[in-house]
Amino acid sequence: MRSASMAIKGSPPMKIIILCLFTTLNVFAATLINGAGATFPEPIYTKWFAEFKKTDPDTSINYQGIGSGGGIKQLTAGTVDFGATDAPMNAEETKALKGPVFHIPTVIGAVVVTYNLKLAQPLKLTGEVIADIFSGKIKKWNDEKIAKLNPGVTLPSLAVVVATRADGSGTTAIFTDYLSKVSPDWKNKAGKTVDWFRGSVAAKGNAGVAGLVQQSDGAVGYIELIYALQNKLAFAHIQNKAGEYIEANMQSVSAAAGGKIIKEIIKNDFKLSITNSEIKGAYPISSFTWLLINETMPKDKGSKIVKMLNWSLGKSGQDLATDMHFSPLPKDLRDAVLAKVKTIKLN
Repeated sequence: MRSASMAIKGSPPMKIIILCLFTTLNVFAATLINGAGATFPEPIYTKWFAEFKKTDPDTSINYQGIGSGGGIKQLTAGTVDFGATDAPMNAEETKALKGPVFHIPTVIGAVVVTYNLKLAQPLKLTGEVIADIFSGKIKKWNDEKIAKLNPGVTLPSLAVVVATRADGSGTTAIFTDYLSKVSPDWKNKAGKTVDWFRGSVAAKGNAGVAGLVQQSDGAVGYIELIYALQNKLAFAHIQNKAGEYIEANMQSVSAAAGGKIIKEIIKNDFKLSITNSEIKGAYPISSFTWLLINETMPKDKGSKIVKMLNWSLGKSGQDLATDMHFSPLPKDLRDAVLAKVKTIKLN
């Protein structure tokens, strides 16, 4: 150590070599984890991974919001270390996997029907009317069906411009899952990709749809709640199964995952739809969102992913979810998920 110190002081080339060696060792000591998928939870994941790095400076988690379909494809191809989706993987997607994958619910969010109209109060909409809007049947905002639900509100004679997702999307899966439960026209049509009617417009990601709505008078689209709040976009109060017109917020979204739902989701390996909930006070287009985690992982990256999951599902992570307008998981469900995380195998 003494000779090395003398060499550094007396020999600039040796100093450069040693410093380069230290830098190289630091690069190899750092762990880079790549994930991709849903844009629905992208705001909270981006926040989580930045905060997690403060607890583990040697770990960087790079997350790309490319849509649930893209995340599943990249996980299947092995080009990312984990995926993210707002809709559980179907039988065909599961069959294509190289090994078992856990669905780890992280938070609960809401898909809202957002619109670009200058109104004195939020629109009230039913599932039937929303289905007609997104089928292209309702073409003007002062349509009788909308006016009947909103007495006293002056609705403009403005064309309805429907904005949808262009990519394979879990947000689309949640929204169309809801539509399939409230409208015969949408039965068996739910999915990450949908053949929307001719005349609708499309963009990639929740941010893309929010941008379309923001730019066009009379536009309407479906996006995750945080994107509406961040862009100061109005969104509808939607009638739930109990007949109440409900605003999307943490309380109404949490209500959709209450009661017997917790036992059911645990029984179903954490994969369960909670749209169109029967629970009083529940917002009807609420959903869990999931991280897709390989059951068996290399020890170096796997141990970091496990550490991240424990942190995200712990108090620090779930408190941040509340700050970002996502609802945290109920404690009983969180305990069950953390128990599942313990079963991840590290090679």
